[in-house]
Amino acid sequence: MKTNKKGFIADTIRSILYVGVGIFSASFGLKGFLAGSNFIDGGVTGISMLISILSQTSLSLWIFLLNIPFIFLGYKVISKDFAIRTGLAILGLSLVVGFVPFPIVTKDKLLIAIFGGFFLGAGIGFSVRGSAVIDGTEVLAVFLARRLHTTIGDIILVINVMIFSTAAYLLSTEDALYSMITYLAASKTLDFVVEGIEEYIGVMIISARSEEIRLMIIQEMRRGVTLYLGKQGYGSHGHRKEISIVYTVITRLELSKLKNEIDRIDPEAFVIISSVKDVKGGLVKKRPLKH
Repeated sequence: MKTNKKGFIADTIRSILYVGVGIFSASFGLKGFLAGSNFIDGGVTGISMLISILSQTSLSLWIFLLNIPFIFLGYKVISKDFAIRTGLAILGLSLVVGFVPFPIVTKDKLLIAIFGGFFLGAGIGFSVRGSAVIDGTEVLAVFLARRLHTTIGDIILVINVMIFSTAAYLLSTEDALYSMITYLAASKTLDFVVEGIEEYIGVMIISARSEEIRLMIIQEMRRGVTLYLGKQGYGSHGHRKEISIVYTVITRLELSKLKNEIDRIDPEAFVIISSVKDVKGGLVKKRPLKH
């Protein structure tokens, strides 16, 4: 029990650190580079920046207000824990952007677009690694993709085309083009930091308490499982014992929770984790996040 508690505390601290680094990285990108320019990012952050530029009002206020509906949507689409973490992360980003000063690093337009996007994308990526998001677009994309039976990437593409088209009309074509560079830099950095957050993960669990683990995956995580009948072989004489092997496919965002639950049930369980390129059917959650 002590081992499980220590593991839970360690995971919680790790998530807080990831989200904290993400908040300050994104804030640095917004205030150290993008502040004072008319360059914007995609998603809810981009909409917040566009409204702030046009109305000459606080960016931090719009970041918080525009993300509120998506926090509630995240509760419905993903989970209560995810919504709480995301709400706190967005509040933290809003406060840091509003009250923490950052130096203006450069006035070169290309450097502003590239490195503003770099730090913003890194911030979003670190937040995702902490099982939260600081931009509600991803949550909306998950929701619409399920309703419209399309991909999350297509939804996000349509949203961002609308945002940058609006920026080209209300600001200027040049500002919109630089904004696209910002978005591309942020998107590629996010992919690099997260290291394949979209990937499906295949998890094979070998445990003497496989039935409890099976029920946990089905009842608590609401994911499907496959049971294999196997034989253990270990020791100098190749000890053989029949055992049920649990196999399930989840997304990377769900991996931390699964490992915590397995540790709670059987700290001695042997867990094999591997990447899965794609899946079809079953009870696998659709890929959740893409900037």
